[in-house]
Amino acid sequence: MKCDKKTMLLYAVTDRAWLKGRTLYQQVESALKGGVTCVQLREKELGDDDLLAEATEIAALCKRYGVPLFINDNVEVAVKSHADGIHVGQEDMTAAKVRERVGEEMMIGVSVHTVKEALDAVKAGADCLGVGAMFSTPTKADAEIVSTETLKEICGAVDIPVVAIGGLGKHNIKQLSGTGVDGIALVSAIFSADDIESECRELRRLSEEMTGV
Repeated sequence: MKCDKKTMLLYAVTDRAWLKGRTLYQQVESALKGGVTCVQLREKELGDDDLLAEATEIAALCKRYGVPLFINDNVEVAVKSHADGIHVGQEDMTAAKVRERVGEEMMIGVSVHTVKEALDAVKAGADCLGVGAMFSTPTKADAEIVSTETLKEICGAVDIPVVAIGGLGKHNIKQLSGTGVDGIALVSAIFSADDIESECRELRRLSEEMTGV
């Protein structure tokens, strides 16, 4: 599966902090029904065996909806679960090393904060970039804030899809208009919602308006 700009439009990043009696599988399916275009399984507290079991189930679910699944950080789980991609940060395995492990078929996403990091990631074989945090976020309290100007510079410097992440929600998505970003990645704005499906419909509408698709 090739990463295209439409994949980034509404990118859901999981967090089991807001399950509210639901399973993560149920939450992800609600998000898929609501129109998310990409899912990243980010479960830092799970052991490899539990993560693999969950990743395998959610990978099959995402395939039913024709939506790619990225696994955060864990290359082995990404490969074994037949996920579509792996996402790594600046402190994780480099994109070049990941590419050696996963081959050419799997997509690689990389978190970046500067134009240099973006260009380095592209050179190393990244298929898409996550830029942020755009705004302060309780999901990652120590995250460095990236300006909208830097986001615009990154989007102008690379020719692969770019998604913005960090503190985004209905109240500030439109602030990214004109940056050239291809979409938004959301954690709590999706998974803390009581009605995830309807929330995703509204978030997708706002992302479409922001990106002009």
